[in-house]
Formats: sequence, structure tokens, C-alpha cells
Amino acid sequence: MLPNHAPLVVAEQFGMLEALHPGRIDLGIGRAPGTDQLTAAALRRTNEVSADEFPQDLGELIAFFHGTFPDEHPYSRITAVPARDNVPALWLLGSSAYSAQVAGMLGLPFAFAHHFMPANTLPALAVYRAHFRPSAHLEQPYAMVAVQVVCADTDAEAETLAAPSALSFVKLRQGKPGLLPSPEETAAYPYTDFERDAIRQRQRDQVIGSPTTVRQGLTNLQERTNADELMLTTVVYDHADRLRSYDLVASLAGLTPD
Repeated sequence: MLPNHAPLVVAEQFGMLEALHPGRIDLGIGRAPGTDQLTAAALRRTNEVSADEFPQDLGELIAFFHGTFPDEHPYSRITAVPARDNVPALWLLGSSAYSAQVAGMLGLPFAFAHHFMPANTLPALAVYRAHFRPSAHLEQPYAMVAVQVVCADTDAEAETLAAPSALSFVKLRQGKPGLLPSPEETAAYPYTDFERDAIRQRQRDQVIGSPTTVRQGLTNLQERTNADELMLTTVVYDHADRLRSYDLVASLAGLTPD
């Protein structure tokens, strides 16, 4: 989330990661703070944190990696160590058409946050592809779609595992963010009809179920979006259930999880 961090710091940190693990690091850049303004100010140490500065910050970040500041720019005298010549794969992240358009115009890969803004998925991908210009990074558009997935042995078990995340969403919408509720808290919560309807609408764009159900859901999503990659996020209460979900999904693709 670039508004929260100085471009020089990001360049040096991710340059170090790329130097340590060449070819294994992706740097995803987001335009939104991704948190409340107070926390964003604490991260950036200024009360003037704004996504409106994103184009300038992004330009500075790229220039620190490649050493391409104009001679007259004051930052031209700064060398981001060890970012120079240790450049990770750069992605733009987004949940709207703005970042999609920027990613396309810069010829960068684009990752869309379908897991929390599904209504914008297809429009944003269309904007990205329509505005794409070939670059040194890419010759053709390359899109990733992030999706919430919970996989278990049965549909019923997966729905139970997904319930704490759904309640967490309800509380967030009510202005009461907090830790992920336990299964016991979730089972005891007195849902209103409005809350149940909000959860049903939210989970409609998630992939929750048995391996058979998840396979079909992910296949449908990939076909609708024509995504080059899917990124799976699994928010469940117990870590073992999360690992089990990833194991089951990996087995669908014939993969062995690390």
C-alpha cells in the first residue's frame, strides 16, 4: 500500500529481498491506504497521507529501482541500496478502474481484489486490457484475480469454516472491526435477517465447498475473467483448517503444497 510507505524504503526493502531470492519476489503496489487514516499516518509519519500522490510515489519507486531520475531531480543523487539491478516483478493492485488503467498504460501486470470488490472485477479487467500498452515488462496483458476460497471435505463443513469470516465482515460493516470471531462466538451470534442477507450476497462471489464444488467455482471464475492467475486467500479460524483447505485445492491441480 504505497501511500503508507516512502518509495525509497520500499525500493531498498524489496531490492534486498530480490537480491537474496532472485526471481522469486513479486512486489504488489496498491493505491489505497488499506487502513484508517490514523494508522496510515502512523506508518508514514505524516498527517497528509493521500492516495492522490500515488502516481508521483509510483514514479519515484520505479526510478529508485532503475536509477532513472533526471539529473536535475534532487533524488538523482540517491542510490537505493541494493535496489539498483535487483528489481522484483512489479504488479499493480486494484479494486477499481483507476489502478487497472494505470497498470495498462504502464504495461504492468495487474492483480484485482475480487475477494472484496467482486462487482468491479469484470469492468476493471476490461479497462486494463483496453488500455494496455506493451512495455519492457510485458508484451501482452497479464491479469491475476484474488478470490476468497474455503475448501473442506464437504460443502457443509466448508460453510461452517467460512462462517467466522462472514461474521467478521458483518462487524466491520457495523464499524466494529476486531479479531476473527471463534466458531463458538459465531454460532451464538444473533443474526438479523439483514445481516444474513448481506452474508449471502458476499459469499455469492466466494468459492466455498467440497473439492468438487471448489473446482467448479474456480473454473467458472477463470472462464468469466480470463485470468492468467488466481490468487487464493483463505480466512478461517483454525490454522490447521486453513492448511487443509490449501492442501485440498492443491490436489485438484495435481500439485504438492510446500
